Amino acid sequence: MRRAARPGRAAAAGLLLAARAVAGLEPISVGIAIAAASALTGYLSYTDLFCRFAECCLEEQRLNASALKLELEEKLFGQHLATEVILKALTGFKNNKNPKKPLTLSLHGWAGTGKNFVSQIVAENLHSKGLKSNFVHLFVSTLHFPHEQQIKLYQDQLQGWIRGNVSACASSVFIFDEMDKLHPGIIDAIKPFLDYYEQVDGVSFRKAIFIFLSNAGGDLITKIALDFWRAGRKREDIQLKDLEPVLSVGVFNNKHSGLWHSGLIDRNLIDYFIPFLPLEYRHVKMCVRAEMRARGSAIDEDVVTRVAEEMTFFPKSEKIYSDKGCKTVQSRLDFH
Repeated sequence: MRRAARPGRAAAAGLLLAARAVAGLEPISVGIAIAAASALTGYLSYTDLFCRFAECCLEEQRLNASALKLELEEKLFGQHLATEVILKALTGFKNNKNPKKPLTLSLHGWAGTGKNFVSQIVAENLHSKGLKSNFVHLFVSTLHFPHEQQIKLYQDQLQGWIRGNVSACASSVFIFDEMDKLHPGIIDAIKPFLDYYEQVDGVSFRKAIFIFLSNAGGDLITKIALDFWRAGRKREDIQLKDLEPVLSVGVFNNKHSGLWHSGLIDRNLIDYFIPFLPLEYRHVKMCVRAEMRARGSAIDEDVVTRVAEEMTFFPKSEKIYSDKGCKTVQSRLDFH
């Protein structure tokens, strides 16, 4: 004979189902239902249970470094420097329970080399919903800060937005795209938040992460990569020390970088300048294969070759690097 379920468990199950049903309607009602269910079962805390139905800011959640490493190695092509530096920077920062400042990364290189893709991977490994998370914030210079005559307004808005979101979630992530199109001076508004202060206006910014994406410096990166190639040296022999000092100075002195004469560089508040190397023919083919796999298609090497050969390469004499990286691979594959 089947033993009847205990009333307490049945009631708890009913309350959990009720909480799930109203999750999209009334947060307060959800909270009451979950609290009641939690009290009845005694198995899960209110916070643990609530976070099953709504996104929570898990400030102490550790980074799965192995998963991030695997994803970077399998999905990011031709960028040994970016893979190494990003992995070490994020792992060290997330393992530090008391960082002295926010982690600030500045990603540089031509379009199509993987900067936006990497920021997406990083966001997904820090917050489960990635770029759709309430705790990941993307700013696009041409969209959010279009008018040069409104710099002061943008600075005030930016400070308020960042302060408010970090108050809600200390481990918030802020991504600034198209930094090369950002009017100089705007980004300096957030300098106090990136500095070595314990708090600013009662808010600690030390566990936040800031990522800048820029095409500025792409010419410097390409020049050094070409020098290595012409000297018969392997691409993988290029080290961060070969590029980072030149890159930081070049960006600081570039009026079109968004970081022109910025206090962020002057005060050494950017932890890493990360170069994205120009992509070669073999890397473009890797991108085509990856796109085919993402679409669930079988890898057809004839199509891979045709798509790669449709791309244009530079310099004109050697034709080593794709001038658009892998940016147009998706659209070109649609024609095959």
